[in-house]
Amino acid sequence: MRLFSRKLEKLASSIPTDLQELQEWRRRLATLAGALLIGLVAIVFAWAGDFAQNQFNKIQSAEPYSPLILTPILFVIIAAVTSSVAPEARGSGIPQAIAASRDPEGLTAKGLLSLRAGIAKLFLTVGAMFGGASVGREGPTVQVGAAIMVQIHRLFGVRVTPGVIIAGGAAGVAAAFNTPLAGIAFAIEELAVAYEQRVAIIVMGAVMIAGLTSQGISGDYVYFGHLSTSGLPLTVILVVAPLAGFLGGLAGGLFSRLFLACNGSQGKWRAVLKKRPLVTALVCGLIVAIVGVVSHGATWGTGYEPTRALLEGSDGDFWFGPAKFISTIATSASGVPGGIFAPALAVGAGLGNLLTPFFPAEHAGTVILLGMAGYFVGVVRAPLTAVIILSETTGTTDVILPLFVTCLIGDWAGGLICKQRLYHALAADFMTGGEKVAASGKRLKQPENAAPVDTEKD
Repeated sequence: MRLFSRKLEKLASSIPTDLQELQEWRRRLATLAGALLIGLVAIVFAWAGDFAQNQFNKIQSAEPYSPLILTPILFVIIAAVTSSVAPEARGSGIPQAIAASRDPEGLTAKGLLSLRAGIAKLFLTVGAMFGGASVGREGPTVQVGAAIMVQIHRLFGVRVTPGVIIAGGAAGVAAAFNTPLAGIAFAIEELAVAYEQRVAIIVMGAVMIAGLTSQGISGDYVYFGHLSTSGLPLTVILVVAPLAGFLGGLAGGLFSRLFLACNGSQGKWRAVLKKRPLVTALVCGLIVAIVGVVSHGATWGTGYEPTRALLEGSDGDFWFGPAKFISTIATSASGVPGGIFAPALAVGAGLGNLLTPFFPAEHAGTVILLGMAGYFVGVVRAPLTAVIILSETTGTTDVILPLFVTCLIGDWAGGLICKQRLYHALAADFMTGGEKVAASGKRLKQPENAAPVDTEKD
């Protein structure tokens, strides 16, 4: 009898361990399935975005002034659909992921990362590209990636934690840019900045799987092509890196400040713009169309083609950077969904191009690259992410140190103009009460009703 009792006790004590192992395997399978799906969706999204932008370019080539009608009309339609059907899909997508990670099982997160919001984000962003909007797909892929990861975990019956959302968003960046390391850096600097927790395992796993899926289907391409850089003399580095960082950071900070004035929860122009949202969308669409027509199409869409051309040594117009800046601000104020990653890199390339006459011609590509770094960091305030993204998207590693110098200075200069971190300030608009993000982007206070965080597994 005593022997039988001991066997029962042993069996009972093993049940929690078995259940824990089962739950852990379900978590791993959910992460694997979610990351694979994110990689596939990112590829389809990229194909759809490129197709939409190419179709718009064909229309504009056939009828040069057609965007003056087509772009404003599409802006109004997309802004109306967004506000009435899927308000969770407005804007970039990164603020939504940050806001949802504050309370991953709350009602706010369920709305921001629902299938409806994710699908709407995809179609509305593609629609914006068909209208020539100055938007990117990287930010939207963050929200879509987080939504996919959350829905897959719920399907597998696994508790959704902040780490799940962070992993999905980081995997989205990795798959969109084909840059796995940048996905990890982005998770650390932007998505997980508010938490004292270790998300490394789940993030790296999701990022690598999504990145490998993207590379396996699309090939091991480099986003902006391989940049040939000749070694910069130390005297040139000591001048161009601080200059690109300072001027780029100031310009990026100005963009963030204007962006928040139009779209931030406390933006001084927001009330005016939102009073008649369809009129705002119409006017902003007309501005984007006029700038695009005057620039002969250089400012349409992501800005990928002119940016790549500048990096590869083609002569570019000096007005490209300012024109793209105006087009991106107008697009963001219109209420049309879309990201700012790629447009920010394009504006930075234009800024770098403005500096090239002051340096030897053989170093033009590197000067433009550093201009991209300074401006991009001034906007997003994530220097490590910027260094890794630019290294991976250009296939170059011999300017890592100048990139770091530029990004650190750009981060400081951007903060002089805009004290708030852009994505974290925008995330406040998707939060309520105690979930609000501090305007300075400092560590967040954990909500009282938030589920406890498992620091070992999340």
